[in-house]
Amino acid sequence: MERLPAGKFYTPYKDEGLNKIYNLLFCDSIDLYKSATQSAPYPWDILLADTPDIIKLKSITDDPALEARQKMLAWNILSANGSPPGKKDLLGVIIEVGLPGGLDVLAAFSEGSARYINHSEKLLVWETETEQSAQLIKQLFSDSVSVVNQIGPWDKERKPFPLNGMIRLTFLVSDGLYFGEGPFEVLQNDPKGGPVINAAIQLMAYLTQQDL
Repeated sequence: MERLPAGKFYTPYKDEGLNKIYNLLFCDSIDLYKSATQSAPYPWDILLADTPDIIKLKSITDDPALEARQKMLAWNILSANGSPPGKKDLLGVIIEVGLPGGLDVLAAFSEGSARYINHSEKLLVWETETEQSAQLIKQLFSDSVSVVNQIGPWDKERKPFPLNGMIRLTFLVSDGLYFGEGPFEVLQNDPKGGPVINAAIQLMAYLTQQDL
């Protein structure tokens, strides 16, 4: 039995805490979650176990009460141990935009939570679902599923964050990490990427208004 290999740890921000939060979004390093989790109640006792339990990990992926990132970690551990998913579930959408002043990141997850890291190194954590936030995230996921259905998973290590003028759309799917990237204006006008970007802009605008 193998544990999930440690993923790449990138540092787009000066603040070490923000760098950890940024890397945690991608669910490709169980050790990073181990250092961020103070105790190990369910499902962390299963996810952080030295020896993966395939049956219990599969139960995590089917538990409607758990967060998307917990399910993604379980799927990644299962895949690392020769038990790939028999379905393709979209669990998270992460949009990274390289700006002159740094990196903007918006992440939304299937249970309705979201994270926004501004290039000025301010963090917004969204955990309270409202009718409007649920609708905006639903639209973002609907547009993202259309992209996922047309591309395949990335089979290499996660790439460094995009630089100024570039945008990357990352999709956390039960069978792996999917992404598309390019110059912002090009991808915004792309028939596949454009709707995802526009949905993300609307969600970000709503979340920042609520924060204010």
